Amino acid sequence: MTAEFVELIADHRAHLELRLASVAAQLDAIRDARSGANDDDEHDPEGATLSTEWSRAEGQRTDAVRTLGELDAALSRLAAGTYGTCASCGDAIPLERLRLLPAATLCVPCASRV
Repeated sequence: MTAEFVELIADHRAHLELRLASVAAQLDAIRDARSGANDDDEHDPEGATLSTEWSRAEGQRTDAVRTLGELDAALSRLAAGTYGTCASCGDAIPLERLRLLPAATLCVPCASRV
């Protein structure tokens, strides 16, 4: 089980790193557009404002960074031998759940109560 999940977590991390790079490029583009604009409301009124785009991209960046931290914690649990054990009740987290959400810390019943 350990090797499978180390690889799965590494794959998820790689995907998130690519997403972070993409979001960083979006934030750079928005920053450049903002520096050249005197008034954020002068663009297409049907489109999103630069502030809205910035907030959306920043939210994506924050989510990706948080998820990377959760994946790092999952690797620590793997090393400690506690990976796959529910942090709430101590029961085993089903393998199917871990394959879908490799950073999961709760079994399905405990997660549904949160």
